[in-house]
Amino acid sequence: MTSGEPVTAADLVVVANRLPVDYVRHPDGSTGWKRSPGGLVTALEPTLRAREGAWVGWPGVPDVDVDPLVEDGLSLYPVRLSAHEVEQYYEGFSNATLWPLYHDVVAQPQFHRHWWRTYTDVNQRFAEEVARVAAHGATVWVQDYQLQLVPGRLRELRPDLRIGFFLHIPFPPVELFRQLPWRTRIMEGLLGADLVGFHTDGGVRNFHWLAQELAGATPDRDPEVLWYGGRRVRLGAFPISIDSQHLDELSRSEEVVERAAQIREELGNPTKIILGVDRLDYTKGIDVRLRAFHELLEEDRITVDDAVMIQLATPSRERVEHYQQMRDEIELSVGRLNGEYARVGHPAVHYLHRSLPREELTAFFLAADVMLVTPLRDGMNLVAKEYVACRHDDGGVLVLSEFTGAAIELTSALLVNPHDTDGVKEALHAALTMEPDEGRKRMRMLRRQVLDHNVDRWARSFLRALGVAVDA
Repeated sequence: MTSGEPVTAADLVVVANRLPVDYVRHPDGSTGWKRSPGGLVTALEPTLRAREGAWVGWPGVPDVDVDPLVEDGLSLYPVRLSAHEVEQYYEGFSNATLWPLYHDVVAQPQFHRHWWRTYTDVNQRFAEEVARVAAHGATVWVQDYQLQLVPGRLRELRPDLRIGFFLHIPFPPVELFRQLPWRTRIMEGLLGADLVGFHTDGGVRNFHWLAQELAGATPDRDPEVLWYGGRRVRLGAFPISIDSQHLDELSRSEEVVERAAQIREELGNPTKIILGVDRLDYTKGIDVRLRAFHELLEEDRITVDDAVMIQLATPSRERVEHYQQMRDEIELSVGRLNGEYARVGHPAVHYLHRSLPREELTAFFLAADVMLVTPLRDGMNLVAKEYVACRHDDGGVLVLSEFTGAAIELTSALLVNPHDTDGVKEALHAALTMEPDEGRKRMRMLRRQVLDHNVDRWARSFLRALGVAVDA
């Protein structure tokens, strides 16, 4: 932990559900902080430092009162949440109402008034903390679906602020969003921002129409501008990315290259390795790829000597019943598949339900001949980009769902409709049998896109659109 006092009047404030560090209780009763660096903090760190910035978020543990702190030069302001609030605001309204609704109702959303009331209370608390921390005329960047009321609440508290909002998940079609009982309140909250950002142009179009219908916003001749409450609200598509340069360098390290070769050896040096890497979530289409692989084995088009599959499923929302049920179903499918096709010492599917260190995951990317990314709906899907960034050898083939934001950029992948099992199966077979020259040609084009459009470029483009001066 870096010594020093947090800034008391920040020129730039990032607001997210979570801080970039987690509050940790150790077995001996002591407490501390564990850094959880993601793409977002990597992208924003330099700008936050340069502008005396601050980060407002929940420390990840309920019912703890934590003072503001400085970590690696970043001023962090924890927002307290009770266990009841975590259950209703986060697990309830955010992840059992908004998440399925925004992901094309892959699962049925639950609409509970008491969840909504807690969501509004927590959003108000976040807004009040930001209003207290931000300097006069500061820039505030609010992140994601858990905090959609914050821009509007903050506008009421601090009209001097410049406010941006970015949605990291898909913004749903008009017909789906209108199911939400509190649709107008959400729209009014988002319209409190000066700039509302999405991954794709489709999100911009959906929001543009709904803002007029539900909140009475007025269109401008510019299709990316609305007028609301006498203010100009700009909309824009800003496809998020990854720290691709870092992953490219990591994948070239001697340790990772050796580990990738070791993984292949541990698997019995199969002809091809198929890889899936996902958070354990019903939107990710893990069952789709297992079914496609199963059918290829069933039809004798491949054997376990030809190809083995690795599915890495990171634990996710373990306390939610729907996720527990989905985990059981996936593990049952894996067991059935191995029961039918594995040989002693040669499973057909290797299933790991845990998180892996970044270096280990990079080695898996480098070892895999085919990457299967088959979400039924996804805002972007950064795993697809991470796989591409790690393939410094121009090897590997990416099979990618057309219902990811990444599909708009990664057009040299084999694009599939995850609802079409036959289509996924044929694409998987094509990837397994693709001529090396064609595979390298496709991967070179994918890498050009991913390496040129990194997460730093994404953050800078959003902040420039918000009117913040950033270095070229």
